Amino acid sequence: MKSIWATALLMIMLQPMYKQESKNYFPKSKLPVASNLIVITIDGFRWQEVFNGADPAIINSEKFTPDTSTTKLLYWDSSFEERRKKLLPFFWNVIAKKGQLLGNRQYDNKVNVANLYSLSYPGYNEMFTGIADISISSNRKIKNPHINVFEYLESKQAFKNQVAIFSSWDVFPYILNTERNNLPINSGYENLESNSLQQQIINAVQSEAVYDKTATRHDQLTFLTAKEYIRQHKPRLAYISLGETDEFAHQGRYDLYLQQAAQVDKMIGELWNWVQTTPGYKNNTTFIITTDHGRGSRASKWSSHGQFIKGSSQTWLALMGPGINSVGEIKEEQQFYQSQVAQTIAGILGEKFSIENAAPPISLR
Repeated sequence: MKSIWATALLMIMLQPMYKQESKNYFPKSKLPVASNLIVITIDGFRWQEVFNGADPAIINSEKFTPDTSTTKLLYWDSSFEERRKKLLPFFWNVIAKKGQLLGNRQYDNKVNVANLYSLSYPGYNEMFTGIADISISSNRKIKNPHINVFEYLESKQAFKNQVAIFSSWDVFPYILNTERNNLPINSGYENLESNSLQQQIINAVQSEAVYDKTATRHDQLTFLTAKEYIRQHKPRLAYISLGETDEFAHQGRYDLYLQQAAQVDKMIGELWNWVQTTPGYKNNTTFIITTDHGRGSRASKWSSHGQFIKGSSQTWLALMGPGINSVGEIKEEQQFYQSQVAQTIAGILGEKFSIENAAPPISLR
C-alpha cells in the first residue's frame, strides 16, 4: 500500500515540473501548410524496427519467432540499412527521400510519450489533446473529458464535414468521445453505411467472413474502409489507426509483428500513390505517421509495454508532404513528445489548437 501511495505522490509531483519545463524547452515552430492531412498510427510499433529493421536477438529466438529461417529470408540482412528496407521499403525508399523521420535514439534524436503510463489510451489521449493527463491511466472504455484536435477543427466552418476517423481498435469512440462531439468514426467491426459497391463488399466480409471478432479489427479492413471513404468523400483531414502490430506483439509473435509492419508499410505506400495521382490531393496532402507508445527495449521484454518496462515511452514520427524539407532521417540531438502531435496537426492545416496547456507543435528542420 505504501508503494502505491509513493507512486501516486511522485506522479503528482512530476506533473507541474513537466508543464513548466515544456513552456521553456520547446522551440518555436512554423509549419508548412497543406490543404489536406492524413494521420496514420501503427499501434505499439517500436523505433528499433523502424530504424534498424528486424532485431537480431528476437528474430533468432524460436520462442518469439517459431520459423526463424523463413522470417530471416524475408526480413534479415547483416546490414541494418538493408534490414530496414526489407521490412519497410516505403519508409526507406520514399519517406527517407521525400520527408523526415524522427526518433532514432542512436543519434540522440528522441521522441517520447509525456504520459507516465506508456499504454494506448493515455498515448492517444496525449497525442490528440496535447495533454498528458495523469488521471487517464488505463485502456478502460471511459469517455475522454478533454477536447481533441479532430473535434476542435471539425467545429470550424472550413472543416465542417471534412474530418473522418477510422480505427481498428474499438476503444477510439471513447478516446475521442464521439458521443459528445459526433465526430464521424468507423471503429472496430462496425460496418460503414455506403452506396459504394466496394464498401458493401467490405461490410459483407466483416459481417460474414470474420468469425473470431476481437476488440481490434483486421487492419486490412480498416485500411480498405478508410481508402474507399476518402475516395468517395475527399475529407481534408483523415485519421487511420492500425492496431495489429500491437496485438501480435502481445502474443509474443515477432514473426507476425514483422509481417504486419511490412503489410502496413505497403498500405501506406498504396495510399500515398493514390493521393499523388488524385486531383485535389496531389502535391497538396501531408502524411503524419507515428505510434502511441514503445515497447520493452530488451529482447526478453519486447512484447510488453507499460510504466515499469524500460523503453515503453520511446516512440518515433515520420512526416512527408508539401513544404516539408526532404532531409530524411534526422541525425542530430533533439527531444520531442507525442503531446506535440495535436498542435502539429492543426498547424499543418493552417490552424492553431487553442486549448490551455496543450504542448506546442513539433519544430521541423
